[in-house]
Amino acid sequence: MSSRPAWSTRNTVTYDDVHVDFNWEEWTLLDPSQKNLYKDVMVETYRNLTTIGYSWEDHNVEEHCQSSRRHESHLHTPEKTHTTLKPYEGNECGQAFSHHSHLQMHKKTYTEAFACHSNLQRHERSHTGERPYECNQCGKAFTRHSHLQSHERTHTGEKPYECNQCGKAFACHSYLRKHKRTHTGGKPYECNQCGKAFACHSYLRKHKRTHTGEKPYECNQCFKTFAHHSTLQTHERSHIGENPYECNQCGKAFTYHSYLQRHERSHTGDRPYECNQCGKAFACHSHLQRHERSHTGDRPYECNQCGKAFACHSHLQRHERSHTGEKPYECNQCGKAFACHSHLQRHERSHTGERPYECNQCGKAFARHSDLQSHERSHTGEKPYECNQCGKAFAYHSHLQRHERSHTGERPYECNQCGKAFARHSDLQSHEKNPYWRETLCM
Repeated sequence: MSSRPAWSTRNTVTYDDVHVDFNWEEWTLLDPSQKNLYKDVMVETYRNLTTIGYSWEDHNVEEHCQSSRRHESHLHTPEKTHTTLKPYEGNECGQAFSHHSHLQMHKKTYTEAFACHSNLQRHERSHTGERPYECNQCGKAFTRHSHLQSHERTHTGEKPYECNQCGKAFACHSYLRKHKRTHTGGKPYECNQCGKAFACHSYLRKHKRTHTGEKPYECNQCFKTFAHHSTLQTHERSHIGENPYECNQCGKAFTYHSYLQRHERSHTGDRPYECNQCGKAFACHSHLQRHERSHTGDRPYECNQCGKAFACHSHLQRHERSHTGEKPYECNQCGKAFACHSHLQRHERSHTGERPYECNQCGKAFARHSDLQSHERSHTGEKPYECNQCGKAFAYHSHLQRHERSHTGERPYECNQCGKAFARHSDLQSHEKNPYWRETLCM
């Protein structure tokens, strides 16, 4: 029996006989050198088969080169992916594929893609955790020199990448790309489970952990785990008290760069994030996202213990401490501990007398930003919190919550001594202070 393949009986090779097809998810896992290698291998295969006498159906070599480029263009078009079985796993780095041909192609790219020794070294650091590039100013270390360069701009304030539409400048090119999507509205990365779309792939990866509960980043000192690496880095500063980001105008220092950026807007008054529904503007994107949920009623963060849902992840974290009793934030002056960092900051102002939040209209200053926001409504008459049942509106969210209990009959505040319950915390406090109640009911 002839050992020639079946298709050689007609001396014709089709595109599918030699083409290795990647889906969008697999293609995005390849780096630029691997993608170039893929194209080179495919073109070489076509030419080799042509050299030994095989003919092409409807295409010549040049047309197949164009087809390869069209294929690349198609692969760069984000499409909704579906979860598939990936039984073929590479021994080198554990990457899995749905087809054996894709695994073979991956092995070839793995061995040949690191023709440049520096690329191989950089890849190996993802396994070893080595960080050879260190900042001369603060000592922070990085796996890539480009990451060090981006970090150094946080010290110099340099922002070389500027948006052509609004003129806003950024320290990193990737930040500029992300920013441009705020103009175009592009959200190419979609969650397979809930359909929510994101402008950045990293945002999609973070979001998926809200479904899986995965927390891959662990603190070496207290072994607390986190869903995001940035959150771990921030947490680690709570052990050493590091505040590396300093305001050039007032000298105030912050643990997070995002907090510094937000603080700087208190000097400039800049509020770049605007709600499409009501036009309200915010200094922080996270504040805009939280505000938008007041329109949609979305509460994506749910407590695993009691099922209570929250619009903000930070509110969920704070709530979970009501179950555990954890109070990780301690005042350096008096030792009082708090469940929330914001509560610690607010408490520290009772020692310093600082009132950083000032009303632009009357100049009155406040220790809390929420107090400033509440005060500003006395000027505008705004009542943004509306009852879903009767439509009554309130200037403060706490007033809305209190009002809603008149519909539900809920009384969450209970006296520890006599067990009497109240709808308002202030009523509980009055009850506890009242000598008549203490003497007749609580004794």
